[in-house]
Order: sequence, then C-alpha cells, then structure tokens
Amino acid sequence: MTTISDYKKIFNLEGRTAIVTGGSRGIGKALAEGLAAHGADVAIVVRSTVDRAEAVANDIRASGRKAMVIKADVSNEEDTARVAAEVIAKWGRIDILVNNAGVIYPGNAETYSLADWRRTMAVNLEGVFLMSQAAGLQMIKQKKGSIITIGSMSGIIVNWPFRHTAYNVSKAGVHMLTKGLATEWAEHNIRVNAIAPGYIRTELTDEVLREHPDVVNNKWAKDAVMNRIGSVEELVGATVYLASDSASFTTGEIVTIDGGLTLR
Repeated sequence: MTTISDYKKIFNLEGRTAIVTGGSRGIGKALAEGLAAHGADVAIVVRSTVDRAEAVANDIRASGRKAMVIKADVSNEEDTARVAAEVIAKWGRIDILVNNAGVIYPGNAETYSLADWRRTMAVNLEGVFLMSQAAGLQMIKQKKGSIITIGSMSGIIVNWPFRHTAYNVSKAGVHMLTKGLATEWAEHNIRVNAIAPGYIRTELTDEVLREHPDVVNNKWAKDAVMNRIGSVEELVGATVYLASDSASFTTGEIVTIDGGLTLR
C-alpha cells in the first residue's frame, strides 16, 4: 500500500545513470543539471564543445553526483555504440537517455542543398535512432529504462517566418520514432517519450534576437497565448517526470511545452 511518504520519492533518481546528448549548453545543459539535482549520475555527450561539457560535469560533481564527458557524433553508429559501452563500463547500467543533440540549417526548399538535408536527418533523426538503439540494448537487458527525446513544436506545425522544412520533417520523424519505439519496447518495461518545446531562450534564439528582434518580440512571443518565449528551466520538470517512476504509466507521449503557441 502506498503511503504519503512514498509519494515524496516519486521524482527521486538516486542510483540511476543518465546520458544526455548535446548537454554542454542550452536545453541539454539544463536537463543534465536537472537530472543530477534529483540524484542521477550523468554522462554528457558532445561532438565538439568538450570544454563546455567538462564545466557542466564539474558543476554536477560539485553537487555530489558523478559525471563524465564523452566526445562522440550521434550520427555515427560506431560512436553511439561506444558511448553506451563507456557508460556501462564505468557505471554498469543505463537508466535514462535524453536525446537532445540537434542541428538546424535554414533555407528555402527550392534551393536547399541535399547535403544540408542529409546532415539534418543524420543528426536529428538517425542520431536519435542510433542512440536509442545503443542504450535500448542495455535497457532491454535490465528490463527497465526511460528514453526522452527533444522533439519540437516544429514537428507539429510549420512555424514561420523562417524557412526550415528539413528541420520540421526531422522533428516530425522523431515524434513518430518515439511512438514506434514505445510500442516495441513496452514489453521490456522501457518507456519512450518526447518533449516538444516551443520557442525557448537559448544562445541560438539570442542570435535571432540580435538580428531579428521584431520576429522574436512580435511574432514568436506574441503567437504564444502566454505572450512570451520560454526558458530552458521550464523544460526540466517534464524531463525529470518522464525519467522518474512518477511517469511509470506514461509512454509514447509527445509533451508539448510551448506557452500555448500551437493552440491557435
């Protein structure tokens, strides 16, 4: 029988290990720190920003949790297998995977290069599949695990005025991949969910703000019913929920966190 004190533990991630791809800055950094704050040990996977990832790892260690940094390209099958192997060798298990790494190459569809299209799909979609597969093999052995992928409202709507159809397609694919893996791996007690953020304040949006303040202030913010863009911290709660036992009956869901932008 569940007691009141038991409910205090439903977000507790102590004793669990997590992998966060693209965890050196922005959304990934906040999610890595949020998981650590609730007790998880965190492996941060980055392709190039190793120094920044090490700084995040040091902060996590200072908080009392374990952390490691792995340099890898999520679109490379050998790299993703190596990431899983290194985490297992060091910590013995993989409990949580957060697929956050992603790229965006804007451009008009009629002149969009095939190289940019393929790189977008390689990182945003194939990278999610490869990392999920590598971690999923261990989770199947454990008979437990939680995979959380950062999708996007761009997988639900065609956001405007910037043109990035390839990005939209990749995120829509991520949402369906989430549902497919959730269905296949439920028998192994692995839950697979995604978060679809709206416009979130990151270094990337700061660049847009400097170059196109009218778009950020008069389009992005005002399109949301809450009349603003979000912060990376506002994605942490949903991630901790989906990673923890509090979401034990939640799988195949796309959790939209967009300030109500897709409501109208």
